Amino acid sequence: MDYTKKIVYQSNYWYNDGLRKARNRDMSGAIASLRRSLQFNRENIAARNLLGLVYYGIGEVPEALVEWIISKNLRSYNNIADYYINTVQASAKELETINLAIKKYNQCLAYCQQNGEDLAIIQLKQVVSSHPSFLKAHQLLALLYLHTGQYTRARQMVRQARKLDTGNELTLRYMHELTHQRGKQRRRTEKKKEDAVEYSLGNETIIQPKHSRVKAMASHLAVANIFIGAAIGAAVIWFLVAPAVNQSQNERMNNQMRDYSDQIKTLEAQVSAQTRTLDNYRASGEEVEADTNQAQSTRDSYESLMTVVEQYNSGEYSYASMADSLIGINRDYLGESGQKRYDELTDEIYPSACDTNFSNGTDALDAGNYQGAVDALYKVVRMDAGYNDGQALFNLAQAYMGNGDNENAVTYFQRVVDEYGDSEYAEEAQKNLDSLSAASDSASSDDGTSDSGQADDGSSDGDASGEQ
Repeated sequence: MDYTKKIVYQSNYWYNDGLRKARNRDMSGAIASLRRSLQFNRENIAARNLLGLVYYGIGEVPEALVEWIISKNLRSYNNIADYYINTVQASAKELETINLAIKKYNQCLAYCQQNGEDLAIIQLKQVVSSHPSFLKAHQLLALLYLHTGQYTRARQMVRQARKLDTGNELTLRYMHELTHQRGKQRRRTEKKKEDAVEYSLGNETIIQPKHSRVKAMASHLAVANIFIGAAIGAAVIWFLVAPAVNQSQNERMNNQMRDYSDQIKTLEAQVSAQTRTLDNYRASGEEVEADTNQAQSTRDSYESLMTVVEQYNSGEYSYASMADSLIGINRDYLGESGQKRYDELTDEIYPSACDTNFSNGTDALDAGNYQGAVDALYKVVRMDAGYNDGQALFNLAQAYMGNGDNENAVTYFQRVVDEYGDSEYAEEAQKNLDSLSAASDSASSDDGTSDSGQADDGSSDGDASGEQ
């Protein structure tokens, strides 16, 4: 009892620590503390609901929904998680906006891998505008601004990310990098000031560059330069006026041709960039569709799992019907907690459901109802392929053979031979395989003989008609 109290105390301690950090907007620290609280007591409903709120506060809506759904499964009555889930699902437009923002963020990651920073920045601006609490989008946009040298905008994005999560390690690292860059700019500014002279004249401050020896010498040679320049100018006017006019016209034409050529190259570059962008959109279309299908499968799997949990808790449904629902769930699409709950249900439900379906399938097989036997025994194989040391596989193969589906019959007979070679059904399965193979060879031979026989009959008829 003392050990149980210590565990509950530790869970509550880390929950209070996470609550304090969440109030200070230290979302990263709050997530770490709340996860430790759930490690001590996974049924701490308050900690799990608060963890969902923290995820929601930094824009991670799917993670928040997962925590609230688990909380609802742990305690289905008098749970504020119902209110959170209904509030999120009530606004279909907002939920669609969040889903679209997450997809655009994932697409921006692909742009960054393809050196498309400009497209990623444009897309991320839309994501931040439509989903202002999305912390990862603010951080990625700040990183892109840093990478492209737009330090003022990067600083603005980092400030917004800091408001969402004051203790995030990645945000603090970006702030340190911006401070380092600001120090470099300040040193460059101070170096420029050292090359100038500053003095006050009345209420005004005047900055002038320092005088050098070259400039001092130039003042002494100013008069001589005036006379030299006048002489050179007269010579130029006398000898080069006419040729210079023609040359000026030629240069003007050449400059116009170069301008036109540069414009053409610019347009070609724009067309090429737009073409690459279009290709990227087409290539990412399949990935987006795959992500959509996976999201739909994930949602369906969670809904089916929740339905089975409610049926199991109510005690009003048979194990066979609940097993049918569990078979249709894709375990890989569930989270860690969902997979654990799925395994608990299958360990509890599948053995009894296998017995029921095996009995029904065997009875149908004995009665000659092969399709009914296939339906029942296929469920047994889906739940436990090694049921009764391969007897379920063997009976399913017999049902397929009785139903005329020799291809599936061969498949399952072969599985009995390969996977359960030491069982009592392996020898009989091999005999059935040999029989089916011989029947297939005989059917092929009969088809060839029938074709040649028909040709001979035709030739005989032709001879008979010729004699008549």
